[in-house]
Amino acid sequence: MDTPWLRWHLSILLITLTKCWATGGPPVPPSHLECYRPYDEDHRWVDIHCVWDQKSNHSTNYSLHWEPANSEDGHGSSGSSLDGIIGRKHFSNGVLHVWVLARNQHGSAKSEVLVFNTEDIIKPPPPKFSTIHHDPLEVYWTPPCRELEVSSGVCDLQYRTQEDQVWGERESGLHGSYIIENPKPYTVYEIQVRCTCLKGLTSDWSEIYEIKSAEAAPVGVVDVWRDCDMYPTDFDCFLTWKNLSFSEACGFIWAFEVKLCHNDGTVKLLNVTTTEPSGQIVYDGLKWYLNSSLKGVSSVNVSAYNTRGATVPYRLVLTTGNEENNKNIQLNMTEETLTVSWTLPQHLTDNVKEYVVQYKEVGSAPGRGFDWIKVNKSQKTGGFKGQFKKYTPYRVSVFTVSNSSEVYQFSSKIAYSLEKAPSSVPFFEVSSISATDVTLFWEPVPLSKQNGLILYYEIRVDTHKVYNVPATPQQEKMTCELKNLEPGRGYEVWIRAVNGAGPGANVTRTFHTEKHENIEILIVGVLGVGFVVLVIFCGCLRSNFCGESKVRRLMPQCLYEKVPDPGNSYIFRQMKHQFNEPLVWNCIPVYEPHTKISVLEVVEIKSLDDDPDKSVWSVAGDRRMDCQEDQRDKAIIDECLPTDHRFGREDYSKMVDSDEENSTSSSEEEPFTSGYEKHFMPTAVEVLNV
Repeated sequence: MDTPWLRWHLSILLITLTKCWATGGPPVPPSHLECYRPYDEDHRWVDIHCVWDQKSNHSTNYSLHWEPANSEDGHGSSGSSLDGIIGRKHFSNGVLHVWVLARNQHGSAKSEVLVFNTEDIIKPPPPKFSTIHHDPLEVYWTPPCRELEVSSGVCDLQYRTQEDQVWGERESGLHGSYIIENPKPYTVYEIQVRCTCLKGLTSDWSEIYEIKSAEAAPVGVVDVWRDCDMYPTDFDCFLTWKNLSFSEACGFIWAFEVKLCHNDGTVKLLNVTTTEPSGQIVYDGLKWYLNSSLKGVSSVNVSAYNTRGATVPYRLVLTTGNEENNKNIQLNMTEETLTVSWTLPQHLTDNVKEYVVQYKEVGSAPGRGFDWIKVNKSQKTGGFKGQFKKYTPYRVSVFTVSNSSEVYQFSSKIAYSLEKAPSSVPFFEVSSISATDVTLFWEPVPLSKQNGLILYYEIRVDTHKVYNVPATPQQEKMTCELKNLEPGRGYEVWIRAVNGAGPGANVTRTFHTEKHENIEILIVGVLGVGFVVLVIFCGCLRSNFCGESKVRRLMPQCLYEKVPDPGNSYIFRQMKHQFNEPLVWNCIPVYEPHTKISVLEVVEIKSLDDDPDKSVWSVAGDRRMDCQEDQRDKAIIDECLPTDHRFGREDYSKMVDSDEENSTSSSEEEPFTSGYEKHFMPTAVEVLNV
């Protein structure tokens, strides 16, 4: 029965049998048999050394066999080594037949027979170099055939630079010397030579011989930059530059010339020797650093010197206030690499000469944790290799250098190689507490303790309401206003920072909102003022619709447009004269309980349109009665009043309002009405309107 278990065991058995059959057969015949007679300085050429390829396993034994071409007797040696040696005493000069025999328990195999003359397999020693010339770069060697007193043959040569790993093309047919055409300046070349005599084999390659080409004037320019703090200014920037590459230096750079051009027009020249730098210069093996501030410096020029010349000065303009904060920059940072890519707006690409990408460890000293690269303007990406610290902020910036060597900061971001939870906020308080609102103040976590890029600050009130406040870089204090709280209640609020690795520790505060006492007083006052305004507004509306006379009965006396003065009436004026003039007491009645100022009979008129004549005569009759009463009262008063005009009727007639004095129609219709009644009593027209 075919089962998976049976199929598995059969496959294992088949593999085992296959291996046993492969190892159980006869050995494979040896191949590529070669023999030579190496040179021995003490005994010259002595033994014959033979080599071949073996393709069988280690249980196979190999033996080297030979026989002279003119004899049937042979001698051989057996062994399991890869090399076989025929001792000098076992052969004589002449032609030999040589082969290799492989044996194991299953059989044997024989290689092809190699036939050679013992004089033709002599291998001379490698040649030795004698002298060199640097300009032009020429090398000399001694062929081994001369030392061996053998006819000379030809030599082969190969060379490469010290930086290369692959040998270049071989040069053949040489006889003791070779000139390297157009060598790189001040470059180390590695050379090997081998030679062949008239008889025999080719020698082995000589040992590698190193030769350095002559110096030339340096090419290119010095890579100059400035190491600034977080915000580039001319007060906290320091000059730095890198060594020229080996191919650019073209020799040994023994000095740098630094020219500082100040804003006032003065120029300061510094000669920096590479062998013994002064105290102003710091060298870390890769970069040079000027430890004095660039305060007041407008531009710098740096050149490198060797014995043959100097580089073209590199000019760097130290501009300020050219910082932007574009977001078109992407970062990918690990503990070993940093990759930066960006997108430049179209309006900035026309005047760009090159880009500069730099990183700076936040908080590090000048020249420490800092590096930069310059990128061709056709590229939009750059990268670094190094050891970046964990949980440490690095400020990565991209700059553009214009054709006039002015520097503009295009973008800047904070990056971390690895993040962890941030520290707690250093300061947190609750202020501006009211009945329903409070304001929270806190200081952001410092960059050195963020341990990652802060995304936002999480605020929780009690256990139910959460606020996420986005983190704002370079802000000293942050605020958040909590609204719609309950008056007179206690609250607990905490805050924590959150980055890509998670939230940090909480900082908790408690507070109590105020009660509504002040607000209640304010509401009562507002309602009181609103009520008064409403009453006045309603009175105005009633005056417009109901007439002035009815409204006056409802409104306080202080709100009347015209307030009657009792001192203007005849009664009060008579009483005043009684006190001032005792002789007239007999002329004025002592008691007058029902004194009437005027009598006005009001007749209701149903319709003016039905009987206009009747309405007019009724009013006229009333006016005639008023005139009769006025004449009678006037006669009594004239008899009792003194002749002094100070208390006459002229006193009040002079107090008539200006608007009434200008009304000619009223004076013509009421010629017999007294001044007091005319000023304060309603007219017939006003009564009819009611």
